Amino acid sequence: MPSIDFSEPLLWAALAAPALYLTWLHSASRSRLPLPPGPRQLPLVGNLFDMATRPWEACMGWSKKYGSDVIHVNLAGTHVIVLSSFEATEALLEKRSSIYSDRPAFPMVNDLMGWSFNLPFMKYGDEWRIHRRLFNQQFNMVASSSFSGAQRTAAHSLLRRLLNNPAGFRDHLKQMAGEVIISVTYGINVQPADDPYVALAEEAIKSLSYARVPGRFIVDSIPILKYLPEWFPGGQFKRIAREGRSLSQAIRNVPFAETKRLMASGEATSCFTSKALRDLESGGKHFQESTVKNVAAAMYAAGAHTTVSALSTFILAMLANPEAQRKAQLEIDSVVGRGNLPDFSDKQAMPYVAALIKEVLRWGNVLPFGVPHVLTVEDEYRGYRLPAGSVVIGHVWAILHDELAYPDPHAFQPKRFLLDGKIDPGVRDPQSAFGFGRRICPGRHMATESIWIAVVSILAMFDITKEIGEDGRPIEPSYKYEGGALFSPAPFGCIITPRSQDAVSVIQATSNDV
Repeated sequence: MPSIDFSEPLLWAALAAPALYLTWLHSASRSRLPLPPGPRQLPLVGNLFDMATRPWEACMGWSKKYGSDVIHVNLAGTHVIVLSSFEATEALLEKRSSIYSDRPAFPMVNDLMGWSFNLPFMKYGDEWRIHRRLFNQQFNMVASSSFSGAQRTAAHSLLRRLLNNPAGFRDHLKQMAGEVIISVTYGINVQPADDPYVALAEEAIKSLSYARVPGRFIVDSIPILKYLPEWFPGGQFKRIAREGRSLSQAIRNVPFAETKRLMASGEATSCFTSKALRDLESGGKHFQESTVKNVAAAMYAAGAHTTVSALSTFILAMLANPEAQRKAQLEIDSVVGRGNLPDFSDKQAMPYVAALIKEVLRWGNVLPFGVPHVLTVEDEYRGYRLPAGSVVIGHVWAILHDELAYPDPHAFQPKRFLLDGKIDPGVRDPQSAFGFGRRICPGRHMATESIWIAVVSILAMFDITKEIGEDGRPIEPSYKYEGGALFSPAPFGCIITPRSQDAVSVIQATSNDV
């Protein structure tokens, strides 16, 4: 029997032809599918001007108008697919993560403002994997427990500040978050007030949050505009980018240089940066010094804002639902005794507090939109065509305010997560607050631990009530949120008072722990 010669080009063509034909037929049939529904588009710019102010609200309106949790928006020729349900994000960003894990180019944020070093904005590939691996080594669920000492110390410092100056609670929250992340990342002891590292993080993240709103800058849709000079008409965004670049470079370089100085002088304490650099010196590691610098800056940037926003939401929520505050305090008192401070070892015995924190993350989530993903190949979902290269956004605000998953979604109700006094596994966890798929925030475990110890410590020691107006009536907060890509409650006032004289003594005694 004669053998088959697979080196013959005609034979290869004959074998490949059916497969090529089926591939072409499938692609042709898919290309005839409609795009997801979306708003009417203008010539050239599409829906660019529809997305310029508060795009998450516009997208929620379109989703309701067209009765679809998947909508299509055209930003000056860029396909944008917005997913407004858990089912859609799970089907695409989770189960098909291999083709949905890339990132857009981010011309404004990466090219002009210099944030390309930041892990959340890196393109999906080997460099991202190296950075992610180094991050995960320090901030996975197990490793995060090693930071409990720093988190506890910062929470106790927060209590002392609240006791001495309750009206300055927003500044105290920033100080606490800064103490934790700067200590853990760089081993730097921040100043008790007006710390330059805390201030740097706040300014840098404010700049980044403003620039990252989808549709805010036309350069993100027409990248060639990044070559415009600053003085050219319409080039004002270059000035914003220049100021943002100085902040992004400072957040990357300044604290890293200080840690290296402390190491050289023998004064460095154990932290992510010092341990990673010593591992690098010992040889055989998969990363470089620039990787350590990048990952440290990503930790620094991410940890500074999200914890502050979540804790501000917690205080606002206590004003919205005083009964939830009372129930949480009763649970804490039953576990540790009234007037005593809880610790991480008490966490499992406090399901209502756990539910309260889940509701904080859901009710006033930090990110209205998740960081955009990019679809690397053409896809099909529910009979819709999703073009290759589409920017795909998880609409976090819509997902966490879904009336079917969370009835009465705008009310603060921790009990929605409970069943028979325990966390109800049948209620969806608000994990969407931390992103989706392979690009989910790797620092989420540490963030939730910092939030937990702060919340439970405040509730054990203080009562949070509304301010009283000149007419003797409580002043109702606006419950509004502000910001760009990152949300925080708009400024509001409240009264924070110790629950007892014993609480005052306990708070004051924590100074001996420092």
